[in-house]
Amino acid sequence: MEPHERQAAWEELSTTYADRRDPDGSDAALIDDLLDRCPPDPTIVDIGCGDGARTLANLPADSIGVDFARTGLSLAADTVPDARLVQADMRQLPLAETVADGITAYHAVFHVPRTRHPEVYAEFARVLRSGGMLLSTLPGGRFETVRRGWMGGEMFFSAPGRDRTLAQLQTAGFEILATPTATDPLGSSTEFVLAEYTG
Repeated sequence: MEPHERQAAWEELSTTYADRRDPDGSDAALIDDLLDRCPPDPTIVDIGCGDGARTLANLPADSIGVDFARTGLSLAADTVPDARLVQADMRQLPLAETVADGITAYHAVFHVPRTRHPEVYAEFARVLRSGGMLLSTLPGGRFETVRRGWMGGEMFFSAPGRDRTLAQLQTAGFEILATPTATDPLGSSTEFVLAEYTG
C-alpha cells in the first residue's frame, strides 16, 4: 500500500477500530513504567493515537497525539480534549528537535513498510531529549501483508522481526531496558519494548 492508500484505509476504519478495541488492559498500565522514568510534567508524544482512549487518555493532559488519519484525531478530540493533536506521518513529525521526554507508539510502526522503520526510529530519536523514553509495540514476526477483511476493510502490516527491530532501535541510539508482554487492544498478548534514548 502506498502512503495515501494507508491513510485512506485508516480514515475508513478509525471509528470501527475505536469501537472494537478495549480501552483498558495491561498494555495501558505499561505507561506508568514510562512515566516513572520521565521528569516531572513531561512532554509525551503519542504516535498513532487514534481515538486516544488506549494511550493518550493515560498520559499527562497536554500530551501530543499524532495520527495519520483525521478521523482518529476527531475522535481523540472528544476523548482527550486537553491533548494537542497533530495530523502527520510518523516518518516526518512536525515537531522540533529534543522537544519530548517520552514517546509511546502502540500498534503503529508496523503500518509503515519495514524498510522504512529505521527512518521512523531516527525521527523518534530526533524529537526526544537525551534520556528520553520510548514505549513501543515489539512485533515478534517478520511479515509484510495487506489483510483484507480486517475490521471490515483492509490494512497494511509490515515488520522485520523482533531481533531486527531491536537492532534498528539500538542503531538509532536507544538502549533497550525491558521487553514486557501485555494484553493488546483486541484481546491477545503483545510484546513491547521500553527503551531510553542515549544518543
